[in-house]
Amino acid sequence: MSDQTVRAALRSEAPLVVVEAPAGCGKTYQGADYACEMADTIASSRVLVVTHTHAACSVFSERTKGAASRIEIRTIDGVIAQIASAYHVGLGLPSDIAAWVRQFSEGHALLAQKVALLLKRYPMIGESLAQRYRFLICDEHQDSSGDQHAIIMVLLNHGAKVRVFADPMQKIFKDQSVSGGCAPYAWNDLIAQAQAYEQLDTPHRWSNGCSELGRWTLAARSLLKTGGRIDLKTGVPPSVEIVFAENQSMRNLEYQLSASDRRPVDLFERVQSALLILTRHTDTARSFRAFFNRRLLLWEGHTRTSLDKLAGAIRINQGDSAKLAAASICFLGDVGKGFSASAFGERFEREVREGCMSRCRGKPAVIQQLAKFIVTEADHRGVSKFLRHISHLRTSDSNFAGIEIDCHKEFWEAVSLGDFNSVDEGLAEINNRRTYSRPKPPVKAISTIHKAKGLECENVIIMPCDGRTFPDKPDARCLLYVALSRATTRLVLVVSRTNPSPLLEF
Repeated sequence: MSDQTVRAALRSEAPLVVVEAPAGCGKTYQGADYACEMADTIASSRVLVVTHTHAACSVFSERTKGAASRIEIRTIDGVIAQIASAYHVGLGLPSDIAAWVRQFSEGHALLAQKVALLLKRYPMIGESLAQRYRFLICDEHQDSSGDQHAIIMVLLNHGAKVRVFADPMQKIFKDQSVSGGCAPYAWNDLIAQAQAYEQLDTPHRWSNGCSELGRWTLAARSLLKTGGRIDLKTGVPPSVEIVFAENQSMRNLEYQLSASDRRPVDLFERVQSALLILTRHTDTARSFRAFFNRRLLLWEGHTRTSLDKLAGAIRINQGDSAKLAAASICFLGDVGKGFSASAFGERFEREVREGCMSRCRGKPAVIQQLAKFIVTEADHRGVSKFLRHISHLRTSDSNFAGIEIDCHKEFWEAVSLGDFNSVDEGLAEINNRRTYSRPKPPVKAISTIHKAKGLECENVIIMPCDGRTFPDKPDARCLLYVALSRATTRLVLVVSRTNPSPLLEF
């Protein structure tokens, strides 16, 4: 199959076209080009591009600038929330859908279930949506839950032309199904349902980088997909470097290397102007901050789990200064380190409980000053002032110099909550700004593989490539492939000799 056959299939009269699109093979180009062309053929309706990540929204937005007024680009969760907002009374939901979603750990999945049932019960709603969006482009559809897929199929059944781009080998997010929801769709069933099925197979991502690396990455994908192992003994291009190193850390998910083992990693990192360092687990990514002496920033992506948790605690415990103090300490531990119980936390919480009534000086007096912010204002404003003053003390008071902030954006978004009338108003506006600002990672960054999905970089280090990080399981095969396919020019794999990933052969 070729780019030309995919292009022809997309523009055919087929109601449903499915394109299997490996990373870097022109999926976004094909989808954006088709969206722009179809946008020129319609007057009263829109082209809808549905993605699963805000990073993908950013890429599609950049590629469709010329037709932006006739193309809507949203995450699937955003589309579902939009429908729910319009019919919130019938769904028995408040008008602030985002606030309702944040109350539940599976809020988006629960909302998708409700909207899928709504469209099933009231076909006229689906018909209205299909009339508004005559052309629907579904990006990264492999990550769709059963309910999300069912919502897309409603528009197809009511006459919208649906173009699905997906890659089963990039399915790295867990299914968000909830009890009573639609069963997950089967990839082979979707292919059988389609009037046209095509595959992209030209590694365009590497055309301006290292074409040999692109061919090797596609070959690695084929091996991982069919249950094989990637051969690191033969056929490895010069652009792929294998570093053998053993993790010396005794702490769970942290990472340290001996001076000799880390030397080639440090050398590679220092000479690159652009670099992504990828790992599977969030705690390991956090430990890389210390590994690289905090020269490199974390790529925080769009999701702010710790901020959401803090906002929820503030919402529930407003007026309870002791619980807000505990939530604030927990937040500092989530986004950084150093505000430990022994150094600050125990004294801080005691001062809050006792209303800052003790007489003290020196370091205890400064901790008491921090506690007064929350005692005086036991709400989001007090928490905001406490966090802001922590940032000031880090640079002005040697007693607080050991406090480190790893998630800078998340920390300062928490500080900015104090600028709003309520925590929900603040969180909604902060999320809105983040969505439309289309943030990009630093040129040299540390990231989990999940947050790097949709990104690419000239140079990538993947570590550790051990049995714990990449076991022989379907999800690990997908994660390893996604990580491999981020590099366009050079790739470094840091492999354990004593506990290597069973997905690698050497």
